Amino acid sequence: MNIPELPVLSTKLYIPQPRTRLVSRPRLIERLKAGMGRKLTLISASAGFGKTTLISEWAAGCERPVAWVSLDERDKDRLRLLTLLVAALQTIEQHFGEAVMRAIQSQSPPEAETMLTMLLNEISSMPFEFVLVLDDYHAVGDRQIDHTIAFLVEHLPPQMHLVIATRENPQLSLSRLRAGGHLTELRDSELRFTASEAAEFLNQVMGLHLSAEDIDALDHRTEGWIAGLQLAALSMQGRNDIPAFIRSFAGDNRYIVDYLVEEVLQRQPADVRNFLLQTSILDRLHGPLCDAVTGQNEGAARLQSLEQGSFFIVPLDDRRQWYRYHHLFGEVLSIHLRTDQPDLIPELHRRASEWYGRHGSYAEAIGHALAAEDFPRAADLIEQAWAAMRRSRQESAVLGWIQALPKEIIRHRPVLSVEYAWALLAVGQVEGAEERLRDAERWLENSSLDRTPETSATDMCYVDEEEFRRLPGTIAGYRAAYAQAIGDIPAAITYSKRVLELVPADDHLRRGAAAALLGLAAWTSGDLQEAYRMFSEGMANVRRAGNISDAIGGSIALADINIALGRLRQAMDIFQNGLLLAAEMGTPEMRGTADMYVGMSELSREQGDLNAAMQHLHRSQELGEQLGLPQYPYRWRVAMARQSQGDLDGALELLQEAEQRYVGDFFPNVRPVSALKARVWLALNRWNEAAEWVHEQGLSTSDDLHYLREFEHITLARVLLHRHPSNLAHIQETLGFLERLSQAAVDSGRTGSQIEILILQALAHHSQGDMSSALAPLERALTLAEPERYVRIFADEGQPMAALLEAAWNGGICPNYVRLLLLSFGKEGSGSAAKKAVGEPLSERERDVLRLLKTDLSGPEIARELHVSLNTLRTHTKNIYDKLEVNNRRAAVRRAEELDDL
Repeated sequence: MNIPELPVLSTKLYIPQPRTRLVSRPRLIERLKAGMGRKLTLISASAGFGKTTLISEWAAGCERPVAWVSLDERDKDRLRLLTLLVAALQTIEQHFGEAVMRAIQSQSPPEAETMLTMLLNEISSMPFEFVLVLDDYHAVGDRQIDHTIAFLVEHLPPQMHLVIATRENPQLSLSRLRAGGHLTELRDSELRFTASEAAEFLNQVMGLHLSAEDIDALDHRTEGWIAGLQLAALSMQGRNDIPAFIRSFAGDNRYIVDYLVEEVLQRQPADVRNFLLQTSILDRLHGPLCDAVTGQNEGAARLQSLEQGSFFIVPLDDRRQWYRYHHLFGEVLSIHLRTDQPDLIPELHRRASEWYGRHGSYAEAIGHALAAEDFPRAADLIEQAWAAMRRSRQESAVLGWIQALPKEIIRHRPVLSVEYAWALLAVGQVEGAEERLRDAERWLENSSLDRTPETSATDMCYVDEEEFRRLPGTIAGYRAAYAQAIGDIPAAITYSKRVLELVPADDHLRRGAAAALLGLAAWTSGDLQEAYRMFSEGMANVRRAGNISDAIGGSIALADINIALGRLRQAMDIFQNGLLLAAEMGTPEMRGTADMYVGMSELSREQGDLNAAMQHLHRSQELGEQLGLPQYPYRWRVAMARQSQGDLDGALELLQEAEQRYVGDFFPNVRPVSALKARVWLALNRWNEAAEWVHEQGLSTSDDLHYLREFEHITLARVLLHRHPSNLAHIQETLGFLERLSQAAVDSGRTGSQIEILILQALAHHSQGDMSSALAPLERALTLAEPERYVRIFADEGQPMAALLEAAWNGGICPNYVRLLLLSFGKEGSGSAAKKAVGEPLSERERDVLRLLKTDLSGPEIARELHVSLNTLRTHTKNIYDKLEVNNRRAAVRRAEELDDL
């Protein structure tokens, strides 16, 4: 037997259809229509007041498209709620929210507000108005969920109207919404049946023939409570003494429900009564499922009969295959089941679990197994579901299931213990992970891998033989990740190498993860050559395993390592190839692409192309945080701060925001924001704040040197040079410190740091008027920087560097490159030097090529225009780029215009 095509998610998005026999409520429908111009309609009333029925009647006649979500307690997770919101909106706009869904399903989803912002931006661009209904909102009553919905309401675009139906007031600053005219409210007093509505319901809908006196008495007893009237009507069917029956009950709503449900149940045949009670354990009803639970075989027909008899049953799809009981009715049925058949309840849940398990619905199967307290079965199911749950990043759900199991069950299951450990690591609960790994290791130490799975209260248990045999490698991988997370680099290296020893060559994913962890450990230690080699190997394996998204995300780390090595061109190639790979996979907006544009912006800026740098940042912003990795909000703000030409106060504000948005991960934090802020304070002549930063970080020139503090130490040198520009003793001390830093950078091949250190050495000598001593480190810096076309690392030093470069030009040091650098100063006082810098002139033929490069003609078209071969054109183009010190067509044209060479 196959489960119907409508999965659980689809039933949650179904708009309940109005019953054919329905009391129309035009006064309330008008209230709902009138509230469409406001942000929110809140229908808050106790159970049984017809909230869902009213909204479904209104939705059926609404002029706007309506999306619907029926919530339950399993939807308290914010990512699950966002998934439901997107899925609901896709019922009215098929491709809505696809980028958000990719972000939700990614390995490290962004913050909920980030994805909500993207969702709101997409809503604001929709060409029509619509309604979103959140039914049974009370079921997800939770501070985080309330915060999420409050954010949604606060920023709601005019295209969308939100309707919330709930038994309890949500925490949404309702008073402020009322004061702002953004809220329409319907409550118990307005939802109660009037006398005329009660009469129509009882006599026309329920088919009774009551006198006006009986209706008034019943309406008085129930106070217009719709569920009470419906239960009373079901109880009165076939009775002769209606007035006596009406006099027989009184009390509050809960008492009336208990009393009337008992009356209804007692009047049903035994098989119907048992069906109602036994299926009350189910959140959703389906004929074959009900048959499996009750042992009967007419479940589908029974459900249709109950619907036709106006019982408290709600259809969840157009084909009438899935239903649910009215929540209030279902709750009371459950109470009666616990009273009448308590010993049967575990067996009912076990049957439901088995049915769901046969049909691959692991979440429901596990839930019922836990409810049955059949913990061994629940543990089996969790192990079977693990791979799919991890792929979909649902470790938090797995964690909840495992934590519902007795500890003894977990301890006897090494595979489950290891899955428990990773679930803890994935949600940031690092402390408990190590103990779970030890539990699994004890079984491996005391057991032979040749045994077969056994299920016993005292023996080791597992479901998947192959997964059990892979445990040593899996444990080593998780221990490596644990060690990296707590900063134990030697242990991370040891366990990563163990993975490579244990895992077969064709297990690309686990080998890739281990190699990448070794790369990260080497990066943290400052061995960038080894870091690049191992991380590259890791990402190649990850790509072979088919995890393209992870491979693209890893390319950002590879580019960062190259930048530290001084390989700007290779870093740019990595970013561009990553974008090409995403496009080849048919998903050019893959997670991580926003970070790549930030990286390309930083590289373009460093190479002097400020326009391209800003364009990359704008493109990154267009893609948004939903297509960024967890560090994206931080990286983007740092890049924007560096791009803030002259606006140092604005740069400082961006860096402060970046500091707040920083999220720690496995990557080393080698450029702390606090050090970047100290550099801006120096530029603003706020020396006291920079000095206070030095004190807070405990920095001194006598520190032992470590790569993780290299950027801070270079910043310390800057502070000292600014604070004591004319004190020879302090300058000499700082120069000695810079020499130590330079040697450490040289030893590890960190060319990027070496160039900056050499520049500071040159500036220190220049501050003492020692030009000859200054030119020696400057020449070394220029020699290292020229092949990669560094620009801003020199230009950002301002007038002192301009003077040094003029001296270098006069001394014939790297003349073509120095000319390029002098041009970059522009408004900073070296325009005359730039104009004096005349390199090798362009030939007449090269000027012809350059004039055509300014057009939109392609390379082959230019070759045809000049009557030369494509190879000859390429030779001319290369000569132009070399002479103008540029590396692309647009930059060549711009540079030639600056030199009046066109």
